Amino acid sequence: MNLENYFNKLVQKGFLKRERIGLDQVRALMRSAEKNLSAARKTLAIDEETCYAMAYTGMLKIARAIIFLHGLRPDDGQQHKTTVEVSGMILGDKFNSLIKIFDKMRKKRNKFTYDPMTPVSKEEARSALVTSEEFLSKVRKHLERTDPQKKLF
Repeated sequence: MNLENYFNKLVQKGFLKRERIGLDQVRALMRSAEKNLSAARKTLAIDEETCYAMAYTGMLKIARAIIFLHGLRPDDGQQHKTTVEVSGMILGDKFNSLIKIFDKMRKKRNKFTYDPMTPVSKEEARSALVTSEEFLSKVRKHLERTDPQKKLF
């Protein structure tokens, strides 16, 4: 299925909506994601859960920026899941392993957010941070290759 047909299907189902989104909004979202990753780095030593949540939130913002570049916005009751899936479709096969980890992070973050008995280990937090930083780096390179005019930093 080509990307435009995929988008149309999700718009019809109410998972996405079409919207004029300026490059300034995308840049702001990417800057915010970078701040989240910086905060995650700083909190790793004192709070694994916060580090994990910030790393995940940074990835979520990066993924939303990717979707925004296509004039789309997640618009349903499962926006995080939609964001993970749609960004994965846009980014393609080279990002499959990162998107799978991103989805696992989404589920873990949801679990510990709503169940305070769900632990987050130091290693899980460190791994989430490394994954988020890799995602940011690879997305930047991907965007520069596909459209140098959309340099976001």
